[in-house]
Amino acid sequence: MECIADQTLFVAAVDGEAERLPDGVPLLLTGIGTITATMRLTAELTAARERGCLPSRVINVGTAGAVRDGMAGVYEIDRVFQHDFYLDNISGIDKHLLPRVIQMQTTGVLPTAGLATGDMFVSDTATRERLARDAALVDMEGYALAAVCGEMGVPVTLLKQVSDNANEDSHGNWAPQLKRAAVQLREAIDTVLAQ
Repeated sequence: MECIADQTLFVAAVDGEAERLPDGVPLLLTGIGTITATMRLTAELTAARERGCLPSRVINVGTAGAVRDGMAGVYEIDRVFQHDFYLDNISGIDKHLLPRVIQMQTTGVLPTAGLATGDMFVSDTATRERLARDAALVDMEGYALAAVCGEMGVPVTLLKQVSDNANEDSHGNWAPQLKRAAVQLREAIDTVLAQ
């Protein structure tokens, strides 16, 4: 990628989420899941840092399942945690872990929500109800992207469009929602960039 110093790097898991981004903006597609998101963004930012070209900000645009009723549209994430990582606190081993919750600085121009990230597509009521105690949305990349940006010292904004209700009706509903998601994410980006 060309030098992106003083620019915003947009990051999405798949091209459908980024379909409506402004022409010519720097874009990184990571693929789905925490491992691919971590690997691809780390490689991109490391290469940029070596060239003295770190972006001024990373904006992640993506879809998320709602684990609380009545959610729609795009939310800016104010806190994110990894919901499928469990480790008992054994002999102080937790000092080797990333924070359980990453607090995010927000722009204040969009509604905010907490996000749970994990390497599973949530599509069952039991998991949905468990996650709803701590978050409003669930995705598969947000925590990883926030953690990488934190380690690299690059500000990050997570914008998540509600694509489904993270329940038994979600299977088969995600892909058909991508067109609407891309439109709503572009509107949210325009709002964020205008402030």
